[in-house]
Amino acid sequence: MSNNKGKDVAEGSSRSSATGVGVGASAGVGGDHHDHQQQPPPLSRYESQKRRDWNTFGQYLRNQRPPVALSQCNSNHVLDFLRYLDQFGKTKVHLQGCVFFGQPEPPGPCICPLRQAWGSLDALIGRLRAAYEENGGLPETNPFASGAIRVYLREVRDSQAKARGIPYKKKKKKRTPVKGNDDNSSFPAQ
Repeated sequence: MSNNKGKDVAEGSSRSSATGVGVGASAGVGGDHHDHQQQPPPLSRYESQKRRDWNTFGQYLRNQRPPVALSQCNSNHVLDFLRYLDQFGKTKVHLQGCVFFGQPEPPGPCICPLRQAWGSLDALIGRLRAAYEENGGLPETNPFASGAIRVYLREVRDSQAKARGIPYKKKKKKRTPVKGNDDNSSFPAQ
């Protein structure tokens, strides 16, 4: 396997694959009405990324020694995959002994590792979780929905927040006020 496959997942690459359908394919171009098959609508960016991520994870499992069948995949394989992706990360995560540990804007370079950002891993797991079920997996056996994966993501989030000195704060959902008629709806009818 080329390291570019894992890198595409890790970086959220939007490069199209070489097997993609080109624009202006022979069907319907130049008045050729012999081909009555319609092309499926192009995939959304999310769907394309989900397909790429799913294919990359499948390739990762096939490259294990011995290869792992998808039906035998469990949360440990998913955790190993997430750790494997760290080598393609772009987020500097300061280690406990680093002089810049806990500083959001370090003044200079250090030798701390680059890792996958928590948000990227969280989004990746969401896409793979959906892809697993879309490809025939049962929700009860979904390795991407495992508690071990949630714990791992929480630990990554917390350690990255500490390393940057910025505590993670969960975003509060915006409440949309219920609007009635503009005829002084906030006053009781008389």
